[in-house]
Amino acid sequence: MSDRVATASGARRHHRLRGLGLALAALFGCYLGGLVWFANTIPDTIEDAGATTDAIVVLTGGSQRVQSGLQLLAAGKAKKLFVSGVYHGVDVTALLRTARQSPDAVQCCITLGHEADNTYGNAQETATWMRQENFRSLRLVTSSYHMRRALLEFARAMPSVLIVPNPVFPESVRQERWWAWPGTLDLIVGEYDKFLWALARPWFGATKSETETPA
Repeated sequence: MSDRVATASGARRHHRLRGLGLALAALFGCYLGGLVWFANTIPDTIEDAGATTDAIVVLTGGSQRVQSGLQLLAAGKAKKLFVSGVYHGVDVTALLRTARQSPDAVQCCITLGHEADNTYGNAQETATWMRQENFRSLRLVTSSYHMRRALLEFARAMPSVLIVPNPVFPESVRQERWWAWPGTLDLIVGEYDKFLWALARPWFGATKSETETPA
């Protein structure tokens, strides 16, 4: 009798472990499928390059982002340029100093935001500035791999504002065959994880990621 009980107990335990293993495998498969979708839908072009907006918003994280924002402002694509998270932009000061040697039309139209230290903070800081300026549309400038998460956070912070994505394309990020380049693979996996957390954050009642690093 005890042998039969032990056998039944072992069978149940084996069944539970097998079920857990299948559930974990399915979860991992979903994660990998989502990663492939995320990587393959990273923008590789600027879809609406000609539209004008009230503002251009640049999220710091590289000279290419700021330079693109300055070029858009000089081209008359918006009334003002807002650079969010300047503290983390190592080369932002030099670029803006160069810009302020331009005509007065550009000199007067650049505002720096110093409060944000992550994407959630960028969105909140920008939303405050947009309300102060009474602006209703913006062109968002950030790296292509960061754009999806940035759009998510900005749409939550400013649901009534029109947001035109304007990705920039860092040379170090090889979007074609991204899985074959360790640096690009690590970057995209990390960004995908942050995107998943940004999606799930409201379910946990959290307002922001305290551990999120700048994009």
